[in-house]
Amino acid sequence: MSTSDAPGVAVADPLPEAVGLARSAAEAGVPLRLLGGLGIRVLCPDFPPRMRAGQDIDFACLSKGRTRVASYLEEQGCEPDRRFNNLNGDRQMYFTAPSGRPIDVMVDRLAMCHTLDFRPAFGRLPLTLDAVDLLLSKLQIVELNEKDARDLVHLLSGVPVGGGGGPSIDTDRLGKVLAGDWGWWRTVTGNLRQLPALVAGRPELVPPQPRFDPVAQSRALLDVAESVPKSMKWRLRANIGDRVRWYELPEEVDH
Repeated sequence: MSTSDAPGVAVADPLPEAVGLARSAAEAGVPLRLLGGLGIRVLCPDFPPRMRAGQDIDFACLSKGRTRVASYLEEQGCEPDRRFNNLNGDRQMYFTAPSGRPIDVMVDRLAMCHTLDFRPAFGRLPLTLDAVDLLLSKLQIVELNEKDARDLVHLLSGVPVGGGGGPSIDTDRLGKVLAGDWGWWRTVTGNLRQLPALVAGRPELVPPQPRFDPVAQSRALLDVAESVPKSMKWRLRANIGDRVRWYELPEEVDH
C-alpha cells in the first residue's frame, strides 16, 4: 500500500500541477486544455474538490498542434510513453508528470460511449475545454458512476445554461450535437431525466451554496434537447430505437 492509499493520509491535490501545466501552455500559445473532473474544478473553484489516490490528469489538444504539445510537455519534465504515443498519437498520447501522475492527452476527440469532437469550441476558454464539452463528456456516459455524477452535478451547480458573463453552457452547440445523432440524444436525455431523482436520493452530490439549481438547469437542457429540430439521420435511427445498442462499450487502453 502506498502512502497515498493509506488510511488517514491526505491525498495530494493534482489541481495545482494540472493548472500550472495548462497555464504555462496557454502563455506559450500551445493548444492544451484540461478536461474531465479537473477541468470542472477550474470552472467551479468554490466547491469542495473530489480527490482520490492515483488520480490522473486529462488534457485535450488539437491534431494540428499535437507535436507542439508533446514537445511542451517534455520540456516541462513530463516523460512520454514513446511506444504508446508512436502507435496511438493521432488520437491519444500518454505521459508521466514530474510528480509521477499519469497524463492522458486526447487528440481532437474523446471517444467513450459516444465520440465527442471537441474541435468546434476548442480555445474558447484559456485553461479548459468549453463548458458545454465538459458537460457532454459526462452526459455521454451511459452508466454514470459516483464520481462522474458528482462532477456533472457540480458543473450544473456552478456554470449557467445559456448566456451570461463568464463561462456558460452553450445550448446552440449542445443542440447541434444531439440533433445530428439519435444515440447521443438518447444517452444525454436519459441522464438529464434521471438527474432530479439522483439529486433527491443523494443530496450530498450538490455542493454547498450552489450558484444555480442543478435540477432546474438539467430541465432547461432537456427542453433544448427535445425542441431542437432533428436531422433526417436522427429520425431514421429513432425509428429503430432501443432495439439496437446506441452506444459503444469503452475499452481501457493499456499504456
